[in-house]
Amino acid sequence: MRRITAAVLATVAAGAVLTGCGANADRGSGGDRAQRPGPVRGADDAPQWNGSETGEDRGPERAPDASRLSTFALDVDTASYGYAKRRLDQGSLPSPEDVRHEEFVNSFRQDYPAPRGDGFSVTVDGARIGDEEGWSLLRVGLATRPADEANRPPAVLTFVVDVSGSMGDPGRLDLVQKALRAAVGELRDDDSLAVVTFSDRARVALPATRLGAGDAREHALSVVDRLEPEDSTNLEAGLRTGYDVALESARRGATNRVVLLSDALANTGETDPDALLERIDRARSRHGIALFGVGVGSEYGDELMERLVDKGDGHTSYVSTPAEARALFVDRLPVNIGLRARDAKAQISFDPRTVERYRLIGFENRAVADEDFRDDRVDGGEVGPGHTVTALYAVRLKAGARGHVATATVRWLDPHDRSPHEAAGAVEADRLAGRLWDAGTSPRLRVDAVAAYFADALRTYDTGDGQLPGAPGLAELGDRAHALAATTEDPAVRDLAEAVDSAYALRAG
Repeated sequence: MRRITAAVLATVAAGAVLTGCGANADRGSGGDRAQRPGPVRGADDAPQWNGSETGEDRGPERAPDASRLSTFALDVDTASYGYAKRRLDQGSLPSPEDVRHEEFVNSFRQDYPAPRGDGFSVTVDGARIGDEEGWSLLRVGLATRPADEANRPPAVLTFVVDVSGSMGDPGRLDLVQKALRAAVGELRDDDSLAVVTFSDRARVALPATRLGAGDAREHALSVVDRLEPEDSTNLEAGLRTGYDVALESARRGATNRVVLLSDALANTGETDPDALLERIDRARSRHGIALFGVGVGSEYGDELMERLVDKGDGHTSYVSTPAEARALFVDRLPVNIGLRARDAKAQISFDPRTVERYRLIGFENRAVADEDFRDDRVDGGEVGPGHTVTALYAVRLKAGARGHVATATVRWLDPHDRSPHEAAGAVEADRLAGRLWDAGTSPRLRVDAVAAYFADALRTYDTGDGQLPGAPGLAELGDRAHALAATTEDPAVRDLAEAVDSAYALRAG
């Protein structure tokens, strides 16, 4: 799983969408060996675009006419981008190890079509990258159908709340309380809520309670209002007690979740991540209780939260303002507690007749062996209703390439009966002919590119060893982001532009 450790408008459109769905599809197994997304791959030993690539560079072992594969578990986390924004707002650059490309990209709204059923739509498009000879940015976009709030199953939520001393700083426990108040107000009468708090020890502040019973909602709000910071951070005690409560109160047919709200700075009790993960893994594998992590605080244990939530089959978000907390627990509550797919994986097959080299941007620690794509015992990612997942590849086409470039397939298990399903989409070379920064290219593709280049710059500002070819400087990137903010009229893109400006100012200073 993961490591212990987040004025230019310029291209003729790029975007082929081929979508298909099928249950129990049988298209054969993956590659002959595991290929980890990250290193550039190709059929020869040609140098990288900037000479800085330090990863393995090797050609496939299969026959020249065999498709080359890239396989990874889906990931809908966004905490890395939220935490980076918080650090930049406070006048400092985020640590490179806390920056993850895919979480920057997946923080932005997409325009992928929703599928008709409960699975995924698959969109594959892209564009040429500036003057980089032969290089294109290829985008694989996956989307699930939005939630029908009126018909969603009941939710049984156990909130595990950090009330350690560090949570007394502004923007921590006070923000958690705002988030919990919003959740209590948004949940339905047939939903259940429990609250477990932890500092040096854990206690059950509110046993599992159906919110439609008597004055249950008012009582829950009073419990939230009485939360106060205490002593040290015994995260192990909080998770152990939280999962005990969740297991006792789990309902068949309901969405059973543990929601951890913390700065994830464990310092008391069991702090070994592997020991913490063992408890989560048992609850996940035996009882299907997923973990949703909400990070807070200017000092935040991003590494630990990421590892915990990965093992808990959930996802992470980060909030730093009351507006973000309300959006998370009101506007996006069905996305965060519901489930459309279990153990979802993606596999992209690149056609060696047209593709010379390719590289997956991010997802380094979500790699899956190619042959495990259709092994449903291998852990994938959990995806909720109305979620989108975007994966970007740098792809170098062969000179004069025409025809098929790649096919993207997503496989998942039904969250109720665990039956396997697949959907696929493909892209042709002529659909990658437009230039990335031209005005005719999809604005959302350009936003994704800005987010990926921004993450690349933050990860490598000390080394310059970026993963993407054709990288603009931060000043140019900021101009492009501001232009896209005007084009999309999207406040989130405006915030991205301001974050790029802040990074540029810090680097220039």
